[in-house]
Amino acid sequence: MGEPHVVTLRPTRAADLDALFRFHHDETAVHQAAFAPGDDDRPAFDARWAERLADPELTTRTVRADGRIVGDVEVRREHGVAVLDSWIDPDHWGLGIATRALRLLLDGLPERPVRARVAADNQGSRAVLAKLGFAEVARELVYAPARGGETERLVYELD
Repeated sequence: MGEPHVVTLRPTRAADLDALFRFHHDETAVHQAAFAPGDDDRPAFDARWAERLADPELTTRTVRADGRIVGDVEVRREHGVAVLDSWIDPDHWGLGIATRALRLLLDGLPERPVRARVAADNQGSRAVLAKLGFAEVARELVYAPARGGETERLVYELD
């Protein structure tokens, strides 16, 4: 599949959860994400998403490439600072989708700084953040549920 012609964001809705559930449980993606909560079953996933969609401090958008759902991006507030996150279907990695989707999200977010955190060995996410102008500001050792142990996490910031 070539690079998609159109990447769009829209507010996440309940009808998107079937696709998002599949993406959020891909073994490779879960390992790369490292720090994401592990909802092992659909009811737990749905309950967590119901809370997320009702949270006024969280902005979640479904990512579509050429009209197909391929992931989600979000901005949440932690101690008054915007924190960016994304999850893209591994079948669509390396196509520029995460970069385009996060750029769209950032374009609608006037506040700065914005932070993002990734596992140190997640080269794809690190490359996306670099393309968007983020700079590494810290390293920390954090328990990673998906890996069952401590993992180095990098903190990035966009001013």
